[in-house]
Amino acid sequence: MTLSTPAIRAHRAPHIWTPEDKAFWEREGEAIAKLNLWISVPALFLAFAIWQVWSVVAVSLPSLGFKYSTNQLFWLAAAPALSGATLRTFYSFMVPLFGGRRWTALSTASLLIPALGIGFAVQDNTTSYPTMLVLALLCGFGGGNFSSSMANISFFFPKERKGSALGVNAGLGNLGVSVVQFLSPLVVTAGIFGIFAGDPQTIVKGGQTMQVWTQNAAFIWVPWISLASLAAWFGMSDLAEAKAPFADQAVIFRRKHNWLMCLLHLGTFGSFIGYAAGFPLLIRSQFPNVDPLAFAWLGPLVGAVVRPFGGWLADKLGGARVTLWNFVVMACAVGGVLHFLPGVGSSGSFAGFFVCFLVLFLTTGIGNGSTFRMIPVIFQTQKLREAAPDNREAVQRATREGNTEAAAALGFAAAIAAYGGFFIPKSYGSSIALTGGPEAALVVFIVFYLLCIAVTWWHYARRNAPMPC
Repeated sequence: MTLSTPAIRAHRAPHIWTPEDKAFWEREGEAIAKLNLWISVPALFLAFAIWQVWSVVAVSLPSLGFKYSTNQLFWLAAAPALSGATLRTFYSFMVPLFGGRRWTALSTASLLIPALGIGFAVQDNTTSYPTMLVLALLCGFGGGNFSSSMANISFFFPKERKGSALGVNAGLGNLGVSVVQFLSPLVVTAGIFGIFAGDPQTIVKGGQTMQVWTQNAAFIWVPWISLASLAAWFGMSDLAEAKAPFADQAVIFRRKHNWLMCLLHLGTFGSFIGYAAGFPLLIRSQFPNVDPLAFAWLGPLVGAVVRPFGGWLADKLGGARVTLWNFVVMACAVGGVLHFLPGVGSSGSFAGFFVCFLVLFLTTGIGNGSTFRMIPVIFQTQKLREAAPDNREAVQRATREGNTEAAAALGFAAAIAAYGGFFIPKSYGSSIALTGGPEAALVVFIVFYLLCIAVTWWHYARRNAPMPC
């Protein structure tokens, strides 16, 4: 069946969008929402891959002849998170201004800039450190995409399915972190692009001289980014209901719960992206006899795969309850990491260290899903409390305004949380430089999780909490 031009336009920009109306949802809403979700997922996957490609490339630079210090390498791993978090602040508000279809296509296409730049830069070990730092900052385009992607998908689904939908979008998108850490060591071993990707580099590994194509770690994503950009442009929708000026979205800055949820999401997603960015270098610094790229990808994989489950669990049990116990386990897991680190007179236990980190990644994934379920419920509840329940028009308006505020809050919370991707690896580097080990940084993380436990319990999880969710 061939769609006419008016039908295609109606699909791309439906003027009426009422997902809470079950008849509308079953008739046409669910099909459109799912199509947008399944195009959004690979686009977000690629964004995460580009955002985290430096966590792999930075580990490889010394063997390629780049003369950078350990602290400089941690800076390269952390810089994409710094720029990505900052861009998320702006990306949070772009979907209501430009439309989800247009913005997803353009923001995905922007990933070509760092992918191509890194591919060329790593082929020359005389490339200056400032150039590499700029390329690392440009990878923040991938980090910024998360806020706009999550804000966009939140408009499409009804309240009872937001947790699951956002969990799928974020969880499968987060897989880009794990896949880039798993795939990169494989694609650099062969000249899969022939003469188009440049010459190989010669390195010494395990006492043997071998050739690698480090540029493939970046070039491998170029064709897929191009395809995802086209799919978004021709397949996604711009919702008229999602249109809103910046002033209508900026009201979240006056909402107390916006700032509280920023704190909690920093503890969940901020931990996920920070641990993912710093894990390979932390392994290398603490267990030098272990190949970090053989193990580091498993942590982000666990965190990404479990995130949809976290959203589903929060839909079933309540986001606040899941988030509260999740932070308890996170604090205990960091304590386990501290216990298994090498110390004075002890070589530590990599097995114990690694298992504790897998538990940490598992809980960051569950917490990602539960906190992102909490935000839409909180903001819709706030607006509905202001509307007379017997006034249908007021309820519809409150629902629409609640969705707009929730989308902006989702994006802004994701922006603040992304700074975890900078602070965690940078904390490792600073702690090692000042004290000789990462223990001080890990103790600070435990204190932070205890604060998150207190905030979650007082505002959302205790009996008679002011905003149960």
